[in-house]
Amino acid sequence: MHFDFATATEIVFGRGTAQTVPLRARQFGTSVFLVRGRDGARSRWLTDALDEAAMPWAAWSVAAEPTIDDARAAAGRARDARADVVIGLGGGSAIDLGKAVAALLANPGDPLDYVEVIGRGQPLHAPSVPFIAVPTTAGTGAEVTRNAVLSSVADGVKVSMRSLHMLPRLAVVDPDLTIDLPPAATASTGMDALTQLIEPYVSVRATPISDGFCLEGIPRVARALRRAVADGTNHDARADMALASLLGGLALANAGLGAVHGFAAPLGGRYGAPHGAVCAALLPAVMRVNVDAIGRQGAAGPIAERFATVARLLTANSAATIDEGIAWLDALQRDLAIPRLAHHGVAAADFPGIAAAAARASSMRGNPVVLAGSDLERILTLST
Repeated sequence: MHFDFATATEIVFGRGTAQTVPLRARQFGTSVFLVRGRDGARSRWLTDALDEAAMPWAAWSVAAEPTIDDARAAAGRARDARADVVIGLGGGSAIDLGKAVAALLANPGDPLDYVEVIGRGQPLHAPSVPFIAVPTTAGTGAEVTRNAVLSSVADGVKVSMRSLHMLPRLAVVDPDLTIDLPPAATASTGMDALTQLIEPYVSVRATPISDGFCLEGIPRVARALRRAVADGTNHDARADMALASLLGGLALANAGLGAVHGFAAPLGGRYGAPHGAVCAALLPAVMRVNVDAIGRQGAAGPIAERFATVARLLTANSAATIDEGIAWLDALQRDLAIPRLAHHGVAAADFPGIAAAAARASSMRGNPVVLAGSDLERILTLST
């Protein structure tokens, strides 16, 4: 057995903990660059607190999933503001862009020097300037991951800047910040959180440490996601989802992902589909095709038992079968009114190209079984 484990330097979790962010920022630097979502009003509590603390700040709003151009422009703005601490406040898009900006402030050059696949893939030599991640959704777990996902519009792909140097100095997870998240966003980000607990658990890179996060997180989503969608003010459900998302981030950063995320990168890049929505549409089909492929290849045994464990955790039934677990996921997808891939413009004629791109995706390396091209196209058929 051999593995390593890395995460944010410090994690703070609990209702009301976001109020400590201005004080913590002052401990790290003298001037803040705030990366936030499209609605600046949702960050007013923080900017007002920074003003009260006499801490200068500049802000950048990201309206959609960030691009390489966004990273380049935002880093330039942060340099002009002489920022020495970066805060990412929002969903995965704001946090990922914040991680990229913090890294670029400390390392010379252009984002293309560092991104994978379409860039030069050079390593970051210097630690990022101090970065504080404050999620306002319960889905991506980006507050404890070591990469920033960026889109290239010209290439129609999503790629990552990736380095241990990009791990946040501080992650503050306050479930109260998710209270006003709309039902549809709660549903899609929550399904993303569930995916990021299931995929690391069945990953070929799973470890005893990551397993613990997954085993703790999966039943929290199972009991809380429907309640959080039905009533966003349900504090217990919001806390369960915020913690599950954090646990998923800890797991995926160290055990990898699988076919759902292998598809998510090309689908998001080609169609502009939100990451969480794509994962939500794919999860039941990927689980079904993986289980079938494992049986066909005679690779059952421990990995099949892991899928059975997932089924038991989802259904809260100690005798549940894998098929019952998949049926539970299908029902959850229906109950949450998750749009199919066709809603995002995916058509059957696109399947071969999408499948080929997914097969090359880095996330696919964690999948518990090697999927043939026909398996990948079947996933798309079942999800579209």
